[in-house]
Amino acid sequence: MTSRRLHSHRMLGLVDWQLLVLFIGLFIVNHALQETGLPAQAIAILAGLGMDLHDPGPLFVASAVLSNLVSNVPAVMLLLPAATDPLSGPVLALSSTLAGNLLIVSSIANIIVVQTAAQHGVRIDWHAQARVGIPVTLTTLAIAALWLGLLQG
Repeated sequence: MTSRRLHSHRMLGLVDWQLLVLFIGLFIVNHALQETGLPAQAIAILAGLGMDLHDPGPLFVASAVLSNLVSNVPAVMLLLPAATDPLSGPVLALSSTLAGNLLIVSSIANIIVVQTAAQHGVRIDWHAQARVGIPVTLTTLAIAALWLGLLQG
């Protein structure tokens, strides 16, 4: 904003305002949902059913599944309260990032890429993404799970 070479109004014109509003809305909705207590209740219910998200294995699975239901960034935000194990950081990073390759909606980055590609005349549809995304995601998640399993001992 203080550059003498690029005027402020030109710099502000380069901002992707729709994307910025999307992220702001994402954080607002996630915070509102956390305030309802529903995520904490869901974590407690899953623990009662034998899937304690404080353990790396169940957290890995929950992160991968939730990433494909609500996208990977909101999934991590919702699961952070359960991330208490020393491996929770790598587990959330790996599983949510790799799961984000499954479908277009699994990651906001995918949506941005598809939108940008369309602006340049390249069409990426659900089928094309899934044809590559599904095997890549399942393979990389399996490798990451094995690696994390070896780390856990």
